[in-house]
Amino acid sequence: MQFTNGTVQEFILLGFEVGQLQRLLILTFFTLLYMLAMAENITIITLVVLDTHLARLPMYIFLSNFSWLEICYVNTNIPRMLLDLALSNKIISFSSCFLQFYIFCSLGSTECFFLSSMALDRYLAICHPLRYPQIMSPNFCYVLVTASWVLGFLVYIVPVALISKLTFCGPNVIDHFLCDHGPIMALACPPIPEALIISLIFMNVVVVLGNIMFVVLSYGSVIVTLMKNSSKGNRVKSFSTISLHLLVVTLFYGPLAGIYMKPGEADPNVTKIVTLCYTAITPFLNPMIYCLRNDQMNEALLRLWRRKAVFLKSKIDRVKKRKGTGNI
Repeated sequence: MQFTNGTVQEFILLGFEVGQLQRLLILTFFTLLYMLAMAENITIITLVVLDTHLARLPMYIFLSNFSWLEICYVNTNIPRMLLDLALSNKIISFSSCFLQFYIFCSLGSTECFFLSSMALDRYLAICHPLRYPQIMSPNFCYVLVTASWVLGFLVYIVPVALISKLTFCGPNVIDHFLCDHGPIMALACPPIPEALIISLIFMNVVVVLGNIMFVVLSYGSVIVTLMKNSSKGNRVKSFSTISLHLLVVTLFYGPLAGIYMKPGEADPNVTKIVTLCYTAITPFLNPMIYCLRNDQMNEALLRLWRRKAVFLKSKIDRVKKRKGTGNI
C-alpha cells in the first residue's frame, strides 16, 4: 500500500473471489460476450452510416449513436476486468481509478438522456404524426444527441471532484471489479461531508429519477394513444415496437435502481452481478432487441451485401479482363 501525506495513492480491485476454474470460465464467457457486443454495435453503426435511407431517419440516428455509447460503455470496464481475471493484476492507481469512475458514471448518465431522447422520438412519432417530420428533423436529432453527451459528462463533475478530495487513510481494497462511488466512499475516513452526500442524492434524483419519469410519461402517452386511435393491425405492430423499447429501458434502469436506489448497504457480490448486467450483458442484448423483427435494418443489411457482391464481382471481372489482355 502506497501513501503520500497519509493518503492512499493506489487501490486494489478485489474483483471475483473464486477458484481458478471458475475464474477461467468467467474470463472465457465475458471475453466472448465482449467480442459479440463489439461486433453487434459496430455492425449497427456501419449499416446506418453506409445506408443513406437509414441515415436520414431519426430512430436510426439515435440507434447508431446509442450503439457508439454502448461501445464506450463496455470498453470502460470490461477490458480492465478481463485483464485482472487473466493476470491477477488488481492494483489501480488513484488517478486511474477516479478517471474510470468519472467516465463510467458519465456514460451511465448519458445513457439515461439517450433513452429519454428515444422515448421523445417515439412519443412524437405516434402521438403527433403530422408534426413529427418537422419537429424531429435530422438536425434536431443531432442536437438531442449532442445534449445527451454534454449533459451526461457534466452532471458528475462535482460529485467526482468532491469524492476525490476525501481522505483515504486505509485500507485500500475496493470490493468490486471497477471503481464506483459506493465502494470508494466506504474506504474514506469519516466524516463524509454533507455537501457530497447532498450532491449525490441530487444527481440520483435529477438524472435517474427525472429521466425515468420522463420515459414513463412518454411511453404511457404512447400506449394511451395507441389504445384510442389505432386500428387492430397497426396497434399490434406499434405495440410490438414499443415493447422492445420498453425492454431496453427495463434492462438498464432495473439493475441501476436495484443498486443506487436501494436503502442500506448492498451485498458486494450482488452489486457485482447487477453491475455486470448493465455493463456487459445489456450492451450485448440491446442490438439484438432493437434489430429483432426490424424490417428496415434487415433490408439495409441485404442492400449492403448486394453492394458488396456487386463490388467484388466487378473487381473479379477487371482482374480477368487484365489477365485476358496480358495473354493476348
